[in-house]
Amino acid sequence: MAKSYWLMKSEPDAYPWEQLVREGTGMWDGVRNHTAKLNLKAMQVGDEALFYHSNIGKECVGIMRVTETAFPDPTADEGSPWVVVRVAPVRALKHPVSLAAIKADPKLADMDLIRQSRLSVGRVTPDEWKHILKKSERAEG
Repeated sequence: MAKSYWLMKSEPDAYPWEQLVREGTGMWDGVRNHTAKLNLKAMQVGDEALFYHSNIGKECVGIMRVTETAFPDPTADEGSPWVVVRVAPVRALKHPVSLAAIKADPKLADMDLIRQSRLSVGRVTPDEWKHILKKSERAEG
């Protein structure tokens, strides 16, 4: 099965990239949107995701790998439909890629991040993934 790519949002004042790096692994909890939940359930071990700082910064800052597939979210009420995955940091992006840079790039106009701006866990196509990583190689990506 081919690797899939994702973008996962976190508010940096609640759970920043640096905390994931420091801890070495993290549980992506607190997702309370059904589309985002379905995306979490679709993730497979080895899939990769862009770590996106939302609200403050509004930029992709790192790459993480899914290390454990979906299981019940321990922060949710028992019997709820909410799930989590475990992730581990792969590497920081050389330069963050801002939401403004993504919005300004016609090659990224169809990203879930743009089309469904409130979605906290979205799909990224392989072409979008490669393009964002290329943008991250230079400042002001």
